[in-house]
Amino acid sequence: MDAKKNLLTYAGLKKLEEELHDLKVVKRKEVAGKIKEAREQGDLSENAEYDAAKDEQRDIEARIEEIEKILKNAEVVVEDEVDPDRINVGCRVKVHDFEFDEDIELKIVGSTEANSLEGKISNESPVGKALIGSHINDVVEVELSSGVMKYKVLEIERNV
Repeated sequence: MDAKKNLLTYAGLKKLEEELHDLKVVKRKEVAGKIKEAREQGDLSENAEYDAAKDEQRDIEARIEEIEKILKNAEVVVEDEVDPDRINVGCRVKVHDFEFDEDIELKIVGSTEANSLEGKISNESPVGKALIGSHINDVVEVELSSGVMKYKVLEIERNV
């Protein structure tokens, strides 16, 4: 069975690669130093610093494994191959929200980059799915558990 492809923008790919490098090169050394210091303090059975350092080491290794898995199945969206008049992954979109009568800016990204606090929504989210493929002036309806939301596409911009 093929693993699911992780869609990433070029910026998202670079961010993950930098985090992976930092974890492998910097954080691993820091934790190894903490473990070594804690070991030198003697009895490990009651050594809170040792336990904390081992927990941190486990978390770092888990994150490294997670990032490597994402990168192994990554598919970077090539902006030159995307129709500039349609919404796709890698777009910054300005839409009018009819319910709240306000304009909002969203960035359509792959699910691994999604962060609602930064206005980055996944192409797999209900709103992301509904917006993908839309043009300027299209009105898009999104069915959510809370009801139907309506958005009008105002602007489409590349280079998220």
